[in-house]
Amino acid sequence: MSTLGLIEYQDASPEVRVIYDDIMTTRKTDWINNFWKAIAHDPVALKRTWEDIKQIMAPGALDPLTKEMIYVAVSVTNQCHYCIASHTASARKKGMTDEMFKELMSVVGMANETNKVVTGYQVEIDEQFKIGR
Repeated sequence: MSTLGLIEYQDASPEVRVIYDDIMTTRKTDWINNFWKAIAHDPVALKRTWEDIKQIMAPGALDPLTKEMIYVAVSVTNQCHYCIASHTASARKKGMTDEMFKELMSVVGMANETNKVVTGYQVEIDEQFKIGR
């Protein structure tokens, strides 16, 4: 259970309902997920987080599927089970196949493995990899 509980739509303050409505409209859905309900205890954080997510996850130089897959990769590395489930579902809706997911997990696993080896060996960065050289 969430530390402070979840704020359901019918129990939300008017300022929280405005954000909930924007989430549902933007995502073309009729429900609010538990992440938003949990952080709604702090309406300022709710609004800021929603505005940031909306802007960052919008189409840009990276397409929405790529952004969702990056979100899954970071969530796996950070061991956020909620975010893994949420963004895997979103990536699937945007076209991620089982093959893409398996390949993504291979990349995540390899990156985490080699990152730890590099950290343990304290490998110096090659001059050719440094920006501006």
